[in-house]
Amino acid sequence: MASISSIPVGRRWTDPDDQSRRAHGPHEIAARTCLGTGSDVQWPDGLKSWKLRFIGTMRILLVEDDTLLGKGVSAGLVQAGWAVDWVVDGLDAEAALRTTSYDAIVLDLGLPGIDGLTLLGRLRALKDLTPVLVLTARDTLADRVAGLDAGGDDYLVKPFELAELQARLRALLRRSRSVAGPLLHHGRVALDPASHAVFLDNELVELSAREFATLQELMMNAGRVRTRSQLEDGLYGWGEEIGSNTIEVYIHNLRRKLHADLIRTIRGVGYIIAAGDR
Repeated sequence: MASISSIPVGRRWTDPDDQSRRAHGPHEIAARTCLGTGSDVQWPDGLKSWKLRFIGTMRILLVEDDTLLGKGVSAGLVQAGWAVDWVVDGLDAEAALRTTSYDAIVLDLGLPGIDGLTLLGRLRALKDLTPVLVLTARDTLADRVAGLDAGGDDYLVKPFELAELQARLRALLRRSRSVAGPLLHHGRVALDPASHAVFLDNELVELSAREFATLQELMMNAGRVRTRSQLEDGLYGWGEEIGSNTIEVYIHNLRRKLHADLIRTIRGVGYIIAAGDR
């Protein structure tokens, strides 16, 4: 078993070569919590591949077999506030997509197991419309056309700037949620996903990371009820203990810091921010 020196709090890893993986599959392994802080991450030594889960607001599936690039992209997406599941071959990606719903997929084409184009074709054949950002070193026009025709929503050629990847993902998420601009508005409240800032009547409001994540999820789904379990899913990693009234506390704080009528409780179902007035 590989050793871990330090991984920032909230990040989880599993060793796919562990006997438990062979016995139960990549999505039934108990995640190991690893402590540490800072951006200089020392990753597990000797692993051929692994799966990482980072805690954030939107859930992204990263499918990339280049470990150096995967580490960098994962860290960058975490800094942008997203939850990331990272797998390194097409078979594990297909397994993840059978058991988990994602807000977007970052997909390399040159993968072991199942290549990216085949995986993308299978995904679209199942009528799965999850936004897919194709991430690859294949930079010819024919390759770009093939990736888009197979069902990709956007295409980014390696090497690339992390800021551009984040911006393209934000654009994909806005289009998939029918949000026209980069800012989310509802009445007197404005939320900026890029800077993680929230404003009430143009005045900055201080929110905790999870209060921000809760508000963003509700605003991006304005007019649709979000259940407690749906909200928890974007806030907590595997195996992390969740208090019985944690979401209720975040909702209470948001109402207190913003305004009481912003979020409605649908008794026995969940919470909603009304559509319109954006």
